[in-house]
Amino acid sequence: MKNNWACFLMILAGIVIGGFLGSLLPNSFLNWGQSFGLSSPVVLDLGILVLTFGLTIKITIGSIIGMIIAIVIFKFL
Repeated sequence: MKNNWACFLMILAGIVIGGFLGSLLPNSFLNWGQSFGLSSPVVLDLGILVLTFGLTIKITIGSIIGMIIAIVIFKFL
């Protein structure tokens, strides 16, 4: 049985490497994508403690290709 954490880390590495390659080539199709999330952070001020929440995810063609390659590599390991 293969380790699920290893699969998760491989997929995460594929997404990061694919996104990095897309950012290296800004005019290529690899950098085309969509981002979604909170455009401005949400601030919760409790007087003593201030919490700031924010999350933005950008999915590009390069990151999708990197994820697919990582899954294929993981299947053959």
